[in-house]
Amino acid sequence: MNTVPIVFAFDNKIEMPAGVAIFSLLSNAGDETFYDIFILHSDKIDFSHSKIKELERIFPKCRITFRAVKDEFVGAFEIRGITETCYYRLLIPEFIPEYDKILYSDADVIFREDLSKYYNIPLNDNYFGSVNSVPVMNDDYLSYIKMRGISPESGYYYSGNLIINSKKIREDNKLDEFRSHREQKYKFQDMDIINLTCGGRIKQLPPAYCMTVNYYEAFVNDRDRIKTVCSDEEIDYALNHGIVHYNGAKPWNEVCLNMDIWWNVYRKSIFFDERFAYVFWFGQTYRMEKMSLIKRIRLVGRYFRKGGRK
Repeated sequence: MNTVPIVFAFDNKIEMPAGVAIFSLLSNAGDETFYDIFILHSDKIDFSHSKIKELERIFPKCRITFRAVKDEFVGAFEIRGITETCYYRLLIPEFIPEYDKILYSDADVIFREDLSKYYNIPLNDNYFGSVNSVPVMNDDYLSYIKMRGISPESGYYYSGNLIINSKKIREDNKLDEFRSHREQKYKFQDMDIINLTCGGRIKQLPPAYCMTVNYYEAFVNDRDRIKTVCSDEEIDYALNHGIVHYNGAKPWNEVCLNMDIWWNVYRKSIFFDERFAYVFWFGQTYRMEKMSLIKRIRLVGRYFRKGGRK
């Protein structure tokens, strides 16, 4: 049996989507994979009766541990509604000392394959393994990272799905360095901290490990350009098997790209609620019916500008 430890960090506002993500993780586990799942949360939140624990009964080859974090990041800079829990990933080597290497994932994802092969990727002296976001950045993002002193050539890596070299981070005393940045008003919070403090020591992973909305759009609408950094095989694999990361609009809140993938998993999971589904879809139908003709034309126009004819 291959044990794959993985960490999530969230509050009770996204407990249901997090449960759906973990359900998708366990549904795609290999026959020889045992997932040791840790959930970091504020000690002010009580998850003792969380429905997520029921997944242990449905999927025996897993263990789910809730671990409370005290006031480590109270007062840390927050933006765009992203709370202090986003910083918890920075101190995973301290919060979860049981492992020298561990995976991390945001909760707004759907897994579509077993993660053992990613966990077994050697990091050597790198602190993290991650997917480089530079190939799909627009000019505003590129200007921002340059302003922060980060060269696009060296990469700017996503923090939503990570392989963490906990042993190396502890050995090199990186944890205090991470802490020293927590009150800085960085636009991308933990992601900025990781890239600023670990630049040059992040192993680049294939895009399937974090298929964001940005990558999906590039794969579908700008394939020729993206082929300069990704092979056709990598693109096709990511589209069919990659971790779908909803790093923009959330499919449980609104219509968005790849929402069909999320809803398909949600309907199969123990978290499915017929009332929630009815209210969501009734609301979306009502919104479309009330949309003005001009707004509908703009919506169709945006579709074609994004490459809807391809």
